[in-house]
Amino acid sequence: MKKSTTPKVNDMENYSFFDAVCESFDKAAAYTNHPKGLLEQIKTCNSVYKMNFPVKIGDEYQVIEAYRVQHSHHRTPTKGGIRYSIHVNEDEVKALAALMTYKCAIVDVPFGGGKGGIKISPRNTDVQTLERITRRYTAELVKKNFIGPGIDVPAPDYGTGEREMSWIVDTYMSLNPTSVDGYGCVTGKPVSQNGIQGRREATGRGVIYALKEVVSYKDDMKALKLTPGLNGKRVVVQGLGNVGYYSALYAQQEGALVVAIAELEGAIYNPKGLDIKKLFEFRKETGSILGFPGSKTLANTMAGLEVDCDILIPAALENQLTEHNAPNIKAKIIIEGANGPTTPDAEKILVKKGAILVPDMYANAGGVTVSYFEWLKNLSHVRFGRLQKRFDEGSNRNILDAVEKLTGKKLSAAQKNALSKGADEIDLVNSGLEETMINSYGQIRETFKNNKDIKEMRTAAFVVAINKIASDYLSMGIFP
Repeated sequence: MKKSTTPKVNDMENYSFFDAVCESFDKAAAYTNHPKGLLEQIKTCNSVYKMNFPVKIGDEYQVIEAYRVQHSHHRTPTKGGIRYSIHVNEDEVKALAALMTYKCAIVDVPFGGGKGGIKISPRNTDVQTLERITRRYTAELVKKNFIGPGIDVPAPDYGTGEREMSWIVDTYMSLNPTSVDGYGCVTGKPVSQNGIQGRREATGRGVIYALKEVVSYKDDMKALKLTPGLNGKRVVVQGLGNVGYYSALYAQQEGALVVAIAELEGAIYNPKGLDIKKLFEFRKETGSILGFPGSKTLANTMAGLEVDCDILIPAALENQLTEHNAPNIKAKIIIEGANGPTTPDAEKILVKKGAILVPDMYANAGGVTVSYFEWLKNLSHVRFGRLQKRFDEGSNRNILDAVEKLTGKKLSAAQKNALSKGADEIDLVNSGLEETMINSYGQIRETFKNNKDIKEMRTAAFVVAINKIASDYLSMGIFP
C-alpha cells in the first residue's frame, strides 16, 4: 500500500474539510496502481476563484466575499451547487468541489466537479438584496469565464433554490443574448424557466433509492441483525430542509417510521413515528418543529442523532458526527444526505461498531444526476417524453385491445388507463435516477466486498471514482 501524504485530521479546532477529503482520497488511492503524478492531478483543485465585490444595502455599501472552485477538468463542464452561508470559506468550497468530482464519476455523470459559495446569511438578508448579490456574483463569473453550459454549470445548494437559479439564468442570458444553449448554464431552475420536473426533490429521493438498495441485500442486513427492506425500520433525520424533508417523506412512504427529526431549533421524538407532511406544515406556520403535537422535545438538537434507531440520515451540514458523539450513535446504517457530515475520526468509530456508513459522494448524488438530465434537456431543447408518450400509449392500448379480444375479458377504464399510460418527464426522471443509484451502489459494494483490506464503504466509493477519472485522463494520452 502507498503511504498517505495528506496530514491527518485529528481535532475540530484545526479541522480542514478539504484535508479530510484528501485523506480519504489517499486512503483509497493506496488500493489502486495509478502513477503518483496522475493521482496528484486528480486530487488537486484546478481553479480557485475568490472574489470580493460591493453591493449597496440600504444607504451603505457592503463588500461581499464569494468563491467558485473548479476542482477537475477531466470532464467539462464542471458542475456543482452554490451555497449561501455565513460560514462559507475557501477550504469548504474546495472540499465540496472535490466531492462533486468524485460524486459525478461514481454515478457516471460526465462532469468535472465544481462548487460555489457566497458568505452571507440568507435568513437575515432581504429578498431584494439577495437578488442584487446573486446577479452581481453571476456577472463576476461571466467576466472570468467561470459559467456557461460548456464551461461550468452551477446548481442549488444549502441556502439557495429555484429562485436564485432563475436570477442566475436571467443574468447570464442578458449578458449572452445570442447563446442558443444558454439555459444550460445552470440547473435547478423552475420548470417554467426550462427546469425539469423532479429536480427539487431529486437529492432526497436519491437518498431513499440508495437506502432501498442498501437494505435489499439479505446477507448485509443479517450481519446487522435487521430484516431486508425499509418497512418498519426506525429512521432519524437531521435537517428538514430540501434534502431532509424529501428523505424523511419518501422513507415514510416506503413504510419506515421516522421517529425523530433534528433541526437548528432543537429535536423532537415519537417512537410511533412522526407525520412528515404535517410536521413540515407545522414548521412553516410556527417557525419551529418544537411543540409538534404528539412529539417529545429532546434536550438539544444533537440529542436527536443519538436516538435509538435503525437508520440515521444526517441531511444538514458537514461535521455533525464527530469523535465526541459517534460513540453514542445507535443507528446501524448511516446514510449521508448532507455533504461531509461525518469526520474521519467519527467514521472509524462507527465502522468499528459494525455500522454501515453510506458515503455522501454516492448517497446524495441524486441532485447532480437529475441536474444532468436537466442539462441534457436544455441542450436538446425538448421535454423528455414529448416525442414518444402518445405513441407509447397508443401502442399499449392496441396490445390491451388485442388481449381483450383473445381472452374475451374486459378491463375497466381505470385499469386500461393505468396499463396504457406512456412515460411523462417525471416518470423518466425518476426511472433514470433509480437506475443510476442501483447501478452505482452495485459497483461500490462489489469493490468493498472484493477487497478485504477495505474497511469503509467510503474508501470503496473513492476507489471506484479514482479508477473512472484515471481512465479518462489516460484516454487523453496525458499520462502514458
